[in-house]
Amino acid sequence: MRNPRKIKKTFKSKPTIEGAGVRLKRVFGNSEVPQFDPFLLMDDFHSRNPDDYIKGFPWHPHRGIETITYVLHGEVEHGDSMGNKGIIHSGDIQWMTAGSGIIHQEMPKVHGDGLMWGFQLWANLPSSQKMMAPRYREVRSHQIPEVKLENGGMVKVVCGKVEGVHGPVKDIVIDPDYLDVSLPSDSGFKHPVKEGYTVFAYLLQGKGCFDSEGGALIEPETLVAFGDGDCLSILAGEGGMRFLLVSGKPIGEPVAWYGPIVMNTQEELKTAFEEYQLGTFLKQAKT
Repeated sequence: MRNPRKIKKTFKSKPTIEGAGVRLKRVFGNSEVPQFDPFLLMDDFHSRNPDDYIKGFPWHPHRGIETITYVLHGEVEHGDSMGNKGIIHSGDIQWMTAGSGIIHQEMPKVHGDGLMWGFQLWANLPSSQKMMAPRYREVRSHQIPEVKLENGGMVKVVCGKVEGVHGPVKDIVIDPDYLDVSLPSDSGFKHPVKEGYTVFAYLLQGKGCFDSEGGALIEPETLVAFGDGDCLSILAGEGGMRFLLVSGKPIGEPVAWYGPIVMNTQEELKTAFEEYQLGTFLKQAKT
């Protein structure tokens, strides 16, 4: 590791409303394409007020992407057109590959103290895989390995590798890393990344420095986009911090995006919505 990545840009998440009236914060989205290629969108939903999230995300289609839902606290009920259904609990991950088409719903539930906190990340699929068969992966919190660092920190490895420990989510087209990193006060985290890949961090709690050459402390609810290089050097501020670290292989293809469907051309997009209206959207039978 000889080429540490530096901060290229920072983004502060912004309040928005999605679904049937869910109040959340958009970390990045349509207006940032293609800066985060192969990633398209990231939302942070975080509230103790059930009125902010209880209306949820009723039945809607997806095609051409993968949606990754990570629930830190709370419960989300899920159902889809392939017959999958269940509840995503605190610490669980739902990795759904929409591919050729899926219709699903995600409905947050009021639980315990009312706190709902989670994230949804959209990953694009290349043209050669956009019409792949849909698949659904539900990863329970106990299936996600935790790597304890020498400095007292801890890394939950959803996908990728930390100190020889691999995450449970594998065989993903964009070859992603998805890490949940917690560091104690004034401690560091060094991590190798692949050159040419898109890499970003999203700070959940605390403050820290994300540039190997120092610089200002980053505040919570801020996304850090990195320039190119083969490693990261991150330092927690006083009181420690927690952040998500994500990377993936850029696709480098045109993006035609409207609502929950992302294709390569406007013609493909038009076809997808026409099929949805005609009832021919789903290409795989319910299992």
